[in-house]
Amino acid sequence: MKNLFRISSFLKPYFWQVSASLVMLLTLTGLNLLVPRIIQSVIDDGLVGGQTGHLVRSALFLFGLGLGSAILNLFHRYTSEWIAVGVGYDLRNRMYDHIQHLPFTYHDHVQSGQLISRCIEDVRSIEKFAGSSIAELVRFVFLSFGILFVMFSVNPKLAFISLLPIIPLIIMTSSFGTKISALFFAVDNAVGDVSNRLQENVTGVQVVRAFAREDYEIDRFEKANKKVFHTWVKVIDEWAKIMPTTNWLTLLSTMLILWFGGQMVMDGTLTIGAIVAFNAYILMLAEPAQALTGLVNAGGEAAAGAQRVLEVLDVQPEIQSTPDAVKLATLRGAVEFRGVGLKYQNEKTASLDGINLRVEPNRLVALIGPTGSGKTSLVNLIPRFYDVSEGAVFVDGWDVREVDLTSLRRQIGIVLQTSLLFSDSIKNNIAYGRPDATFEEVTAAAKAAQAHEFIEGFPNGYETVVGERGVTLSGGQRQRVAIARALLMDPRILILDDSLSSVDTQTEKLIQAALDTLMEGRTTFVIAHRLSTVRRADLIVVMDKGQIVQRGTHDELLHEGGLYQEIYDLQLVGHATFSEEMEALEAVIEEKPDREDHENTLMQRRSNT
Repeated sequence: MKNLFRISSFLKPYFWQVSASLVMLLTLTGLNLLVPRIIQSVIDDGLVGGQTGHLVRSALFLFGLGLGSAILNLFHRYTSEWIAVGVGYDLRNRMYDHIQHLPFTYHDHVQSGQLISRCIEDVRSIEKFAGSSIAELVRFVFLSFGILFVMFSVNPKLAFISLLPIIPLIIMTSSFGTKISALFFAVDNAVGDVSNRLQENVTGVQVVRAFAREDYEIDRFEKANKKVFHTWVKVIDEWAKIMPTTNWLTLLSTMLILWFGGQMVMDGTLTIGAIVAFNAYILMLAEPAQALTGLVNAGGEAAAGAQRVLEVLDVQPEIQSTPDAVKLATLRGAVEFRGVGLKYQNEKTASLDGINLRVEPNRLVALIGPTGSGKTSLVNLIPRFYDVSEGAVFVDGWDVREVDLTSLRRQIGIVLQTSLLFSDSIKNNIAYGRPDATFEEVTAAAKAAQAHEFIEGFPNGYETVVGERGVTLSGGQRQRVAIARALLMDPRILILDDSLSSVDTQTEKLIQAALDTLMEGRTTFVIAHRLSTVRRADLIVVMDKGQIVQRGTHDELLHEGGLYQEIYDLQLVGHATFSEEMEALEAVIEEKPDREDHENTLMQRRSNT
């Protein structure tokens, strides 16, 4: 339950609303406690004493009491539920904000479906408990103490006898609360697994259909869903055990009141009105006592949700701006890696080791190497997506760990290998990094990225809403929109992570021509597998197994031989030849020659290469 106490800190902004709710709850409890005493007075004074006027006054008083209780209960319900909705709103915002600042190392290992479940399902259980459940629990406490006070003041002996069955009820409820919290934690984890299965399947629906794996995915989902079913059955089993016992103990308490209280009435030590009032108090106590297990059940669910929510909130962002971080002015674009090493979480070997590299402003650097050689890891250190394990990364002489993250990342443009667009208009996707950009600036960036023409071809132009992850656009179109998004920021440092891999040769030429101009005045890092890009680089960095094994210009590295020569012979030349053949084919098709001309042109091209 300690997790629920921690979550209760979210009630602080609603201090006055909570106070008003408690006052109304106390007032309602007091009014409810008056009813049995009025009934006692009606029986002893009105009926037995024969005072007709007293009956009329008591009836009118009860009517007013009921009307006042109804109005108070209305306002109390509204206030308590309003507070609950507010807590849920704040908690979801807090979770989302916190997730935005968690390091990439956290997202590398956590399942997105589990995060979604914690932000929605677990927060919902906390919100539900913060509303009606906690109000009922407070009401039960107030009402119980009030009833006990009245009962012991009327007849201590009878009060003690009637409360004997309550002792095992309290013990059972406490044990039930401990068990149910653990069971609900298992339920929440199982629901998170179902959410993750659903999220993965929806995201990878094309892959599933392409490989005809629908039955396999249905089976995986069914297994995860079955786990939810079985964990819920365990909860129901515990619930089924305690509910009949609770009802029986409450009924036993009523039986003791009637038996011993009836004897006191016959002995003349207790009035008929008093025993009726006494029994009314017991029945009044029985209702919340029977609902106590339900409240404990809701509390257990909320405690499990709180534990899962706090597991996320307790993760401290490893990468964040220090309190005295320096806010960078406009960068020149000098980048230096000094003795850099990087080892990802839970990995045995380092991804980068002993990297020393200095890049002067306005230079084009091409990074090449086998898959897994550390190219992407290296460029990810510049915007500080990850922190180095050893050494340091400097931008304009500043250690990136000492500067304000926002001021650093706003001057770095990034186009990833897989371009992700949001389900929004093309205009808003391009202006994502600069939401204050004018429409003219957006169109200028799109033209530079050779995206303006196909955007204008849509019926709604720049207001066209793309599907989730930009799925309604082709790969080349998505990539050009992503390049426009990076160019709009006018970054001092530009990172292109194989960003031309999803465009055809003709589009590549158009984008490359635009980039020739746009790369002027900025430092550019390109992870590329195309000879045209590599040849133009001021510096080629060849990486292998997390280390820089060669560096230099294209001609220098060809003369030197080694790994670059191997990559050049096996990949770059072959890719360049293929591109030239495709260009020739496109040109021939445009002229519409016959089939023999097609073949002759291609054969001539191949013999030349």
